[in-house]
Amino acid sequence: MADKAQAWVFVEDYIPESEPVREARAAAVELGADPVSPGTGAALRMLAAVAGAKAVLEVGTGAGVSGLWLLDGMPADGVLTSIDSEVEFHKQARRAFTKAQVSPQRTRLIAGRALDVLPRMAVGGYDMMVLDADVQETPEYLDHAVRVLRPGGFIAFVHALWGDQVADPARRDSETVVCREVVRFLAESPDFTPALLPVGDGLAVAVKR
Repeated sequence: MADKAQAWVFVEDYIPESEPVREARAAAVELGADPVSPGTGAALRMLAAVAGAKAVLEVGTGAGVSGLWLLDGMPADGVLTSIDSEVEFHKQARRAFTKAQVSPQRTRLIAGRALDVLPRMAVGGYDMMVLDADVQETPEYLDHAVRVLRPGGFIAFVHALWGDQVADPARRDSETVVCREVVRFLAESPDFTPALLPVGDGLAVAVKR
């Protein structure tokens, strides 16, 4: 029987990345933007496709790696709205979307701090919300998620296991504690039906009731 490390590698390599995604990943590493893993990207694409998500809100654009996966799973008329405070990240994401021949009408990139932008997002206006930004602010992002998601829409929280540290109760650094609290909140909240997926650095998914 394969060990857990071998199984993880198999999962991450299961769906090969396209050339535009590979190029965006290389750019992300160069810029210091932590991109989602291939396994996480494939899971996000699948979730967007299953939901038929026409309106996706992403907190944390990075260099466009997750955006490319999401757009590939969304309907052809779906629109990705992505928030990031780093102007250079948005410039690279736009290049990545252009390289992948994504229509400009399908992306809406908003520069700014997420907690300043999210209050302006439409109530019940989104089918899916991806959280991949400042971990310390994630509990506040969740407050907005309850408001902006339609019933049946869902959250995808990237890096939910935080380097495999969330499962270790001895780990008490602030980022691990926040991730642990977010995962616990989703498990206990009456507003969501959750699952925790062991892809990448952990992907917590929760459907709004």
